[in-house]
Amino acid sequence: MPRPPRVLVVQHEDDCPPALVGGWLAEAGCELEVCRPYAGDALPADPAAYDALLVLGGSMGADEDADHAWLGPTKLLLREAVGAEVPTLGICLGHQLLASALGGRVEVNPRGRTVGLVPVEWTDDAADDPLVGALATARRGVHWNNDVVTELAPGALVLARTPQGDVEVVRHGPAAWGVQLHPEVDAAVVARWAASDDKQAPGVDTAAEVARVDAARPELDEAWAPLALSFARLVGERALR
Repeated sequence: MPRPPRVLVVQHEDDCPPALVGGWLAEAGCELEVCRPYAGDALPADPAAYDALLVLGGSMGADEDADHAWLGPTKLLLREAVGAEVPTLGICLGHQLLASALGGRVEVNPRGRTVGLVPVEWTDDAADDPLVGALATARRGVHWNNDVVTELAPGALVLARTPQGDVEVVRHGPAAWGVQLHPEVDAAVVARWAASDDKQAPGVDTAAEVARVDAARPELDEAWAPLALSFARLVGERALR
């Protein structure tokens, strides 16, 4: 019997777990190994020892390497994964780390924080993409971010933007993707973010946004479970090589 595909998950904070995406990947037959470098876990040296790499979100900035010692090694891991064509998915901070690692730029959004449910505006290139092609229809995603990718890495292909024009989904090379939105979160996770002072969005009723996320749960599951299943399919294909 073939072994289950192995997915290395890099988690940056207790409050930013793999949550729903982790559950969907496990249901699809993937075996997750969660690495918590902020808690002292050592990052694996070779991403090619795994069938996929999933890098999660966090409150820190993508270039705050001096304050968070694992961010530099995580970016190195991402570069190596992209070079080895290991299927890779970066979520929010993970998306920003991927862009920074490959030569892009991440900055504080001059329009301010983006919090709550945001429509995804797909580009024409999304329709043929191996990860999101089947998802390139109207849907919303959860945002809770201050920073955005302001300059794409060389060769990056934008697959979606927000209504304000910020980069939402991008592909780097044949097998690496970054998504600014949070497909993995439920209201319980977002409520922890809303309760954290350093993540409050001035002028935003964060309690109301948590309630909206909770009310939209069926819609969000229908919208983003297919992303995890599509990623699991790509991971499974690599595991069979």
